[in-house]
Formats: sequence, C-alpha cells, structure tokens
Amino acid sequence: MNKQKLREIIFGYRTKAGKRFDVILLVAILISVIAVMLDSDKEIHKHYGRLLLIAEWFFTLLFTVEYILRLYCSTDKKKYTLSFMGIIDLLSIIPTYLIIFYAPIGYLIDIRVLRLIRIFRIFKLSPYLRSGHTMQIALRSSRPKIIVFILSVSLVVIILGTLMYIIEGQQNGFDNIPKSIYWAVVTLTTVGYGDVVPLTTLGKTVAVFIMLLGYAIIAVPTGIVSSELTKYNKEKKQERNQSEIIEKEKEILSKEEEILKKLDSLEKKIDQLK
Repeated sequence: MNKQKLREIIFGYRTKAGKRFDVILLVAILISVIAVMLDSDKEIHKHYGRLLLIAEWFFTLLFTVEYILRLYCSTDKKKYTLSFMGIIDLLSIIPTYLIIFYAPIGYLIDIRVLRLIRIFRIFKLSPYLRSGHTMQIALRSSRPKIIVFILSVSLVVIILGTLMYIIEGQQNGFDNIPKSIYWAVVTLTTVGYGDVVPLTTLGKTVAVFIMLLGYAIIAVPTGIVSSELTKYNKEKKQERNQSEIIEKEKEILSKEEEILKKLDSLEKKIDQLK
C-alpha cells in the first residue's frame, strides 16, 4: 500500500475505508477506556487484573502502531505532531509505558477519551462544534468581567472565613483561618461542609448570610456569559444583514448597468433608423 492510499484511510473520513478505520478506532478507544475504569475496582482487578493488563498492552501497541503510521503518511509531520489531536494521540499511549516506573499513572490512559472528538468529524456533527466555538468566543469576551467577579468573591470569602474563625474559634472545629476560608468557600458554593458547622448564634447567622450570598452569585457568571452570547449573536446578525444589503446593492447596480446598456443599444438602433 502506498503512502497516499494509507493517508486517505488514516486521515480521510469521506471515503468508505477512511470512515471504517475511524469507527474501528473509536470502538477500540471506548473498549480500552472502559477496561481501565473496570480495573480500578478492587474485586474486578483481583479476578481479571491480568486479563485487563494484557488487553491494555494490546490496545497501547495498537495505538502506537497507529501513531507511527500517522507520522509516516502525514504530509507535514511537524504540524501533526504539534497539533491538538497529535498531542492527544501521543499522550494516550505514554501512560502505559510509564507503568513500569509508577503503576498508578496508568489510569491517565483515560485521556484517550479525548480522541473521541473525531466522532464529530465522522458523523458530520460539525455544527455542534461551531456552537462550541460560539460559546468559546463568548467566554473569552467575558473573561475580564469573570476575573473581576472571582477576585471580588475571593475577597469576600477571605473576610467571611476569618470572621467565622474569630466567632467560632478552634473549640468548634474552625482550627485555623485557611480551614475557615475553605469552609466559607464550600458553604458559598452551596455544597455544604458536613464535618464543621457553626454552633454559636452569630456564627449561624453569618453562615445563613453566606448561603444566601451563594444563591445570589450563581446568576452573575451566567448573566455575564449570556450577555456576551447575545451581543455576539446580535453582531453576527448585523454582519449578515449588512452583507445581504451589500449583495442586493450589487445586484441592483448590475441590473441598472444592464438597463443602461439596453437603452444605449436602443438609442443606436433609433439613430440608425433615422
């Protein structure tokens, strides 16, 4: 098989062979990720650990061969190696080889799940990626406001955590200021901190204030991002309308030119008849 044909199969997705290759690859990725998840269970590892390890090495060798073939038939090896998918392809096989030095790192094999991004390309789900791109633009535009918001909340949490340390003290579980700040963060995010609770009336009052504040601030980042999304969609709509107006103007001008040319030809014919 020549390099061109191999490139069509590995990198292509419009041909039957390319689509079949990608589907088989995605199935293999899913099976390998599920195998790693199952191996994290003590009972399953005890009974099927060896089998799962053999399966993992099989898939790793398979993906290693695939990565080498991608490098071999790539038109721009450097571009592929440094691309997002190229880096993910490499990172998905490295953890298995590092098991020799540090066994727990093998669970990072789950990074292979990122390779399933190719499913958007195979099953023509690109519009969903474009929607994601729109969200990314909105988040990027919202970044300054979100940073200011996070800094403001951080200051509030530090003050409230310190206040709780002063009110409750070490006797009620607030051993130090960092732990009290952590309690304030957990309470503010409405998750709840079960190990430490305020016992004094004033401490409970402050805790209630933090909880209510937590519900209040949830809407802030959502509002910021929604505002940027609306702004972006409005700008895109204006751009589309403007381009439509320009196209219509061009169409009108072209028709006007045609009419003028016809009038000129008619005038010439009339002059000839005279």
